[in-house]
Amino acid sequence: MAHVIAALCRHGIYEQPADTPSAHLLYPLTDEGRVQARTLAEQLQKTCSKNGWVLDPLLDTSSLQRAYQTAELCAAQLSTAGRLHTVEQFDALTERCLGAAGNLSVPEIEAVIEGDPRFDRPPAHWKSMSDYRLPFPGAESLLDAGHRCARHLRARTDSLRARVDCPTVKVFVGHGAAFRHAAVSLGALPLPTATSLSMYYGRPVFLATAESGPWKHLAGEWKPRSKAQRPD
Repeated sequence: MAHVIAALCRHGIYEQPADTPSAHLLYPLTDEGRVQARTLAEQLQKTCSKNGWVLDPLLDTSSLQRAYQTAELCAAQLSTAGRLHTVEQFDALTERCLGAAGNLSVPEIEAVIEGDPRFDRPPAHWKSMSDYRLPFPGAESLLDAGHRCARHLRARTDSLRARVDCPTVKVFVGHGAAFRHAAVSLGALPLPTATSLSMYYGRPVFLATAESGPWKHLAGEWKPRSKAQRPD
C-alpha cells in the first residue's frame, strides 16, 4: 500500500474576542488570515514538490468558519495549478467544546463556577491543562478533543491508503490544540512536549501515518508556546 502523509494545518488568524477561549467561536478570518490561507497552498505545493509527494484533491476541514474559510481559500489557490481541489467539512475536526460555557470569556466562566456550590474552583491554568474538563454539560478536555480528532485522521488516511499508489498527502484544516492532542493520541508527540507547543497560523505540520503503531513527525514546525500566546 502507498505511503500516506497527513498535513495538519491550523486555520488563519480570525476575529477572536479578547480573553475568550476560542472553542466554537463563529467568527471569520481577518484580512491577514485570508493571506495566510492562500500562502498555505504555496507551502503545501513546495513541500510536496521537494519530497515527490502528491496532494490528494479533497481537503478535510473543521466545520467552524475560520477553518472552513482557510480550507476554501487554500483549495482555490491550489486549483489554479490545474487540478481541481475541493473541501469537505467535519464536526469531528472542531476545537475542544466547552459545552454549556461555550464562547463565554474566561472571567465569565470562572464566575459561574465559583458561584455554583456544586463545583470546585478551577485550577489556575485550566484552559491549557490537557486533562481538565469544565464541569458543564457537553464540555470536553483537550485530550477528549484530540482523541475525537485522531479517530477522524486515522479513518480518512486509512481509507486513502487503500486507493492510492504513490506517496500522497491528505490535508486537514482545523485547530491548534485539537491537532496537537490528536498527535499525542496517534503517538506522534509525547504529552509533556505537546503542552509546551502550539501551531503557527496557516502553516502545515506533516505526519507519517500508520495503519497500526505510532505516527511520526516528517516535516513542518510546531510552534513553541509562550505565556503571552493567544489561546487556540
